[in-house]
Amino acid sequence: MTTAGVHELVIAALRAGAGGREVLTGVDLRVRSGEVHAVMGPNGSGKSTLAHVLMGKPGYQVLGGSVTLDGEDVLALPPWRRARLGLFLAPQYPTEVPGVRLDRALAEALAGRGRALGDGDAAVAVLAAAEAVRVGLEPRLLDRPLNMDLSGGERKRSETLQLAVLRPSIAVLDELDSGIDVDGLRDVARRVREAVDEWGLGVLAITHYRRLLTVLQPDAVHVLVQGRIVASGGPELAAELERTGYAAFEAAATAQGAAPEGERS
Repeated sequence: MTTAGVHELVIAALRAGAGGREVLTGVDLRVRSGEVHAVMGPNGSGKSTLAHVLMGKPGYQVLGGSVTLDGEDVLALPPWRRARLGLFLAPQYPTEVPGVRLDRALAEALAGRGRALGDGDAAVAVLAAAEAVRVGLEPRLLDRPLNMDLSGGERKRSETLQLAVLRPSIAVLDELDSGIDVDGLRDVARRVREAVDEWGLGVLAITHYRRLLTVLQPDAVHVLVQGRIVASGGPELAAELERTGYAAFEAAATAQGAAPEGERS
């Protein structure tokens, strides 16, 4: 931890790829407690690769650079230890986990972080029920195995509920706005924004659309093109991208000798 109560995720010159192809060609980014950073970019720029590498998804190779959270070498840790350290990923496509109830998964995760609640599963169930109301998730869905038989929007509400219960230090949101309707997007984005204010959550939000950012109110917007960040600015940058697209940024990156386009994200 940098200072009391302050957490910091530092990505430095990160290079990574999959299937023998380099996708991230040198990403530099810093996210601190209470900050919201948005990463936007065209398909194939490496946005989802960045999320997967940060959380340690199998099949991706780190080719260079570093990632630290509160000074700890994130890349040297298995995914479960990254989560215990305080890193959270809301994936674009949440995975179904048959046979594992949501409340049990949350109880184990809390215990792993040294935050077991006094009454165990019962206390977790009460907390999850309260968060379900805040994100607009039907309470009856809490009894199901993790993400089983949920719609796309329900899964995004469930992921946001999990974030709120676990209270991580840094949350990586990989297209939280995909597969969810306008009302659902407002509910989950508002809960994330409240988390920033409630316990100083740091957010790295990967998105294609400005609509998510109108609620999240980012401190900075970064443009990821051809595997690296080519521009950074305030919320006005997202508005510019919505008007003009990425063509000018892609042309500039190509002219500067950026690597070939990476995987589709």
